[in-house]
Amino acid sequence: MEPSACEDLKAFERRLTEVVSSYRPSTFRWRIVLSAMSVCTAISAWYWLRDPRTTVVPLTESLFIHPIFTIATLALFVLFTLGIQKLVIAPQIITSRTRTVLGDFNMSCDDTGKLILKPRQSNNNST
Repeated sequence: MEPSACEDLKAFERRLTEVVSSYRPSTFRWRIVLSAMSVCTAISAWYWLRDPRTTVVPLTESLFIHPIFTIATLALFVLFTLGIQKLVIAPQIITSRTRTVLGDFNMSCDDTGKLILKPRQSNNNST
């Protein structure tokens, strides 16, 4: 392999690992937000369903009686509408798309962005 090609690969690998690692802190924060909202929604849903008034009163009144459940459910709905699921798995999206492109060059990458050079395929078609 030429020295310039090797240096290009090293520069590409450095940039890829930099991009993947830059997403890690925000991904961690979004995972915490999503987990907290999911737990809050689940716990408040448990109390909402266990309330004997829930079966008697209309739905809107029941939601007004349980504002934590209502707010948590709306917040979770808004988060998913805004695409929190993509923010939570952003590094995996980048690495999977990069693997797809690198497959054409007989290469791959791990979850941190480090390049993996695959062995060359032998060309046995020549006789």
